[in-house]
Amino acid sequence: MDIQGQRRSDNFEDRGRGGGGAGAAGIPIALLSAIVRRIGLRGTLIIAVIGGVAYFVLPASVRQMLFGAVTGNAATDGSGAPEGGVCQASAANDKACDFSRAVLGSTEDVWKTAFQQGRLPSYGRQPGPYQNPRLAVFTENVSTDGCGNASSDVGPFYCPGDRRLYIDPTFYDLMEQRLRAPGDFAQAYVIAHEVGHHVQNLIGATQVAKKGDSKNQQSVRVELQADCLAGVWGHTAKASLDITEDDLREALNAAHAIGDDALGHQDSDDYTHGTSAQRMKWFRTGFESGDARRCDTFAVDNYASL
Repeated sequence: MDIQGQRRSDNFEDRGRGGGGAGAAGIPIALLSAIVRRIGLRGTLIIAVIGGVAYFVLPASVRQMLFGAVTGNAATDGSGAPEGGVCQASAANDKACDFSRAVLGSTEDVWKTAFQQGRLPSYGRQPGPYQNPRLAVFTENVSTDGCGNASSDVGPFYCPGDRRLYIDPTFYDLMEQRLRAPGDFAQAYVIAHEVGHHVQNLIGATQVAKKGDSKNQQSVRVELQADCLAGVWGHTAKASLDITEDDLREALNAAHAIGDDALGHQDSDDYTHGTSAQRMKWFRTGFESGDARRCDTFAVDNYASL
């Protein structure tokens, strides 16, 4: 897999350590001086205290309107990445962030075309043009707009409430060292899978209720479809990213490593993501066909046949 010629997505946020809500946008120095002259230092401090309380009490949408957007890191190095953020914490993180932006850019191109052509599973709604998600990198924990707080322990995830993908770049190291799923295409599969959840959100797949399925079985269908959609991306991006058979084996190995059975879940009723065999099967279905319409896991009537 070669990302050298791939454009880097600008839909990217570096949330820093515990990013996403640590502070409000700054007040310009000239404005602050004018306030002090007008009402005095004591009055300014009282307003600051009231404003600080309001910041944490008000809803996120109101906070953003009143105080401005909050990302945890304001200064950038000119490339869109904040100075002193996650990406600049180490050479490995910097490489992971650049790689993630390249893969995200590729998914944007692939899904823009697929939505234009209407090559998608149909769930009773017209999704319209593809809307790009944003990818946020963080360390330790993160606050989302719609899915609450999360720690790095949960692994990469997608939040439909704010249409963002979240990942701690050190997860790539965990894949290689603990899950024994090394390789750049294995890492790309993780991003493409979370983008798959975004695609599901846009086309209405996450609203499908399969009659007779338990909550966990419904979850398995959702996760396997996201695997398949990740495979569709891989098929379509094969030429532009020089994806080889060795790369495919890396992705299949990663899919195997994160199957419910491979992770040690004994009772199949507890499965939420599918077995290793199922995850490999559906990724391969998307990768070999390149057709998202082949990814309709909800059309499989017999759950045992997934």
